[in-house]
Amino acid sequence: MADQPCQPDELRSLFLFEKLTPDQLAWLCREGRVEMFEPGPVYTEGDPATCFYVLLEGTLVLLRRVGSDDIEVSRTSDPGVYAGAFQAYLGERAPKTYNSSLRVTVPSRFFVLDAACFAQLMNDWFPLAVHLLEGAFFGNKAANQAVSQRERLLALGSLSAGLTHELNNPAAAAVSATSALRERVAGMRHKLGILTRQPYHQETLEHLIDLQERAVERVAKAPALGPMEASDAEDTVGDWLDGYGIQGSWNLAPVLVQAGLDTEWLDQVAGLVETDDLEGAIRWLTYTVETEMLMNEIQDSTGRIMHLVGAAKQYSQLDRAPYQEIDVHDLLDSTLLMLAGKLGQGIKVVKDYDRTLPKIPAYAAELNQVWTNLIDNAVSAMGGHGTLTVRTAMDRDKLLVEFGDTGPGVPKDIQPRIFEPFFTTKPVGEGTGLGLDISWRIVVKKHHGEINLVSEPGDTRFRVWLPLAAPAPDRQEPA
Repeated sequence: MADQPCQPDELRSLFLFEKLTPDQLAWLCREGRVEMFEPGPVYTEGDPATCFYVLLEGTLVLLRRVGSDDIEVSRTSDPGVYAGAFQAYLGERAPKTYNSSLRVTVPSRFFVLDAACFAQLMNDWFPLAVHLLEGAFFGNKAANQAVSQRERLLALGSLSAGLTHELNNPAAAAVSATSALRERVAGMRHKLGILTRQPYHQETLEHLIDLQERAVERVAKAPALGPMEASDAEDTVGDWLDGYGIQGSWNLAPVLVQAGLDTEWLDQVAGLVETDDLEGAIRWLTYTVETEMLMNEIQDSTGRIMHLVGAAKQYSQLDRAPYQEIDVHDLLDSTLLMLAGKLGQGIKVVKDYDRTLPKIPAYAAELNQVWTNLIDNAVSAMGGHGTLTVRTAMDRDKLLVEFGDTGPGVPKDIQPRIFEPFFTTKPVGEGTGLGLDISWRIVVKKHHGEINLVSEPGDTRFRVWLPLAAPAPDRQEPA
C-alpha cells in the first residue's frame, strides 16, 4: 500500500464526482488520498469502518460472510465504484463496522477518504440529500421491524389458536369425567349403604372387598379390544347378567368388559352372595371399576394438558437461557405439537430422526421460529393434504434439519428470490413475505449456519445446516 498524488481532473472523470465544483474537488484531494493496494485484502467484514473507498483503477471483489465461508457478492473493474464507510453520514445511528470484506485481485488504486471527512462532506454539501437518505434508511428499517413484529404476532396468533384447540379437548374430557365421577361416587355410597343393611357374614364382606381390589387391578391391565371383540364380549357378559335376572344388563355389560371383567370373574361374585343380593353386589362393584376408569380418564386428560403446557414452554423457551446447549429433536417435537391443530388430519407427519446427533449451542426460541415458518410454508403449499417429512442427519460436519413436503413445488424462476424480504407466493393478506427472510437471518446471521431450498413438483425440501460449535453469544449478530 502506497500513497500517490491526487489529481482533481481524475476525480472529475468519475460519475460520483463529475458534478462537483473545482473547490470541492480540491477539498477532496486535500482531505483524501490516493492509495495503491497490492492483490489481497483491503478491509475485513466486522472491522471498524474507518474509510470510504472509490476505485480509480484495478479490480475489486466484495465478499459477505455466510457461516464459516466468504461468499463473493460483487466483482468489478469499473472506475468510480465505491465501498466502505458510505453510511458514515448517519453518525452514531448507523453501524460503525464494515458490512462486507473488500479484496483486490490485481494492483489497484483507490481514492480514500476518512469516514469523518466523508460524513462532513455529505452534511455540508448535500444537506437535503442527507435528510432524504436518513428518512429512507431509518424509515425502511422501522418498516422492516414493524412488519417483522407483525410476522411474529401472526405466528403467535396461529400457535395460540392451535394450542387453545389442543387444550380444549383434554380439558373438556376432564370436566365431563369429573361430573360423571361425582354421580358414580354418589351411587356407590348409596349401594354401599344397601349392602351394609344386608345380613352378610364377615367373611363374605371380606371376599367382596377383596374382589373389589382385584377388580381395580384388572382395570389397569385391561386389554384394548377391537370393535368386534368388544361387541362379542359384551353379548357374553350381558347374557350372564340376564341369566341372573339383573336389570339393565345392556348398560352394565360395556363397563364390565371395558374394565377387563368377564363371566369367570362374575361367577366368583355369584358364589359369594345370595341370589337376591347379587344385583346389589354387581352394581356396587361396577360403580367401583367405573369410578377407577373415570379417575384414569381424568389423569390422562390432565396429563395431556401438562404435556401441552410443557411443549409450549419448550417452544417459547420461557424458562431457559436464550443461548444454550439444545437437542434439536426436542425443539422439533415441541413445534410439531404446537402446530398439530394447523396440520389437521390431512397432513401425515413422518419423523426421520438421527437420535445419535449431539446437542448444539443455539438460540432455541428463535430456531423454533424457523421451524414454525418452514412447517407453515409446507402446510400452505400442500393445501392441507400431503406428507410432511422432518429429517435430521449429520452432513458436512454440520447438523442438518430438513423439511420436505409433497406440494406442487416452487417454480424455478422464483426460487432465487425465495429468501428476499417481502417476497411471497401466498395470496394478498395471507403472508407478509418476511417469514423466510427472518428464517434466513436467524440461521445464517445469528447461528452462522446455512439454509437453502431444492424443489420440484411433489418434492420440496428446505434444508438447514447448523454448526456443532457456534461462536460465543457476545459475537452473535442480531437477526
